Amino acid sequence: MSDRSEKGVTTVKQNVCVIPDLTIKDLLSAIPAHCFKRSAWRSSLYIVYDLAVISGIYKSATYLDTLISPEYISLPHPLLYPAARFSLWAGYTFWTGLFATGLWVIAHECGHQAFSESKLINNSVGWVLHSALGVPYHSWRITHAKHHASTGHMTQDQVFVPKTRSQLGLPAFDPTKEDILGSSVSDEVMKELKEALGDSPIGATIGAATYLLGGWPAYLIRNASGQKRYPKGTNHFNPDAVMFAPHQRESIVLSDIGIVLWLAGITGSIYTFGFWTVFRLYLVPYLWVNHWLVLITFLQHTDPLLPHYRASEFTFPRGALATLDRNLLGGGGSIMGWIGAHATNGISETHVLHHVSSKIPHYNAWEASDALHKRLEQAGLKLQGAPGGWGEVYRVFKECKFVEDEGNILFYKNASGLAATRPAFTDDSASDSGIEVDKI
Repeated sequence: MSDRSEKGVTTVKQNVCVIPDLTIKDLLSAIPAHCFKRSAWRSSLYIVYDLAVISGIYKSATYLDTLISPEYISLPHPLLYPAARFSLWAGYTFWTGLFATGLWVIAHECGHQAFSESKLINNSVGWVLHSALGVPYHSWRITHAKHHASTGHMTQDQVFVPKTRSQLGLPAFDPTKEDILGSSVSDEVMKELKEALGDSPIGATIGAATYLLGGWPAYLIRNASGQKRYPKGTNHFNPDAVMFAPHQRESIVLSDIGIVLWLAGITGSIYTFGFWTVFRLYLVPYLWVNHWLVLITFLQHTDPLLPHYRASEFTFPRGALATLDRNLLGGGGSIMGWIGAHATNGISETHVLHHVSSKIPHYNAWEASDALHKRLEQAGLKLQGAPGGWGEVYRVFKECKFVEDEGNILFYKNASGLAATRPAFTDDSASDSGIEVDKI
């Protein structure tokens, strides 16, 4: 997105997003049939592998810790010994958290019934893994399924729902001073919006960091960044919450029991081994898992390039394709990109495919994703975002501030009221979008 300013008005050259007119049959038929096969045995091997890697990280850190002493190594200052020990265990928490995110992904696949052909096995394994990571399995499974059914839908999607101009209390849209599609904004309106949003590098940094550290529990506990039409106090632990049906009550209670057992396990471990031991070995890696979860999913569903839909323009295929694949840690080079994808079982790299068919297990997702992307490119769609990392979170956090109250196909605008993208339709895709759009 490039811009120019003249006579008190800033105008940008926008990217064009092709609004797809594909059917789910179009998408699924592009995927080889064997990619849909699920194997409890093969899926279980990934659990064993992730646990073995985490155990190896722990054993390595414990062994190296014994060597950080004057008896084994000579450092020029006594304070360097605790500094080296801190660095060692910081590395342990990082790598453990990254591979534990891989376990989280497998539990998430259980919720999609992608772990095996058996519903009982899926839900049993998913409940154990997710409970061990502080996740109410069934509660989140239910709302996550709704997210998949309505991805990008302004009133039905469950999470990462954009806030509108009026919800943020911003100055009302003025058609004489700004374009509804965000291609031009007067300097006067731009100043008002920036002042109202408090846009600044420090603010964006703090906001992004807070989001990464506390976004996941905030969503579970108080519906932060969730569906705006839900009443205040909505959470994933209340069996009577609006997002659950009466027949799902027992499942929600079972999820809550898992969380109670998880908390009891943490409390008992602290009593037995001491707080700092549990903090170092489990709680910090747990925070890393939460961090990766929010970073990955935020970047999958939030970008100036991605459309959001109101009811008249929403279809399941459009929602499924309103997301991006990103190479996690790819900004750190090819080796880090491979490690990030490997440790987290490709959840960031094959996410578009996952929305098209969530029952495909991750070990088949790579091949299926390649085949799907070839079909999408034929339709003019390239759903590959920049590599996932902190820098990208910061950029997206700054560029995605609000959407308009008007229109049925919406793109994020930044703090200046400018949008990087506008919608376009193919000639054979008629639309009543509520706004003027391009035809290609």
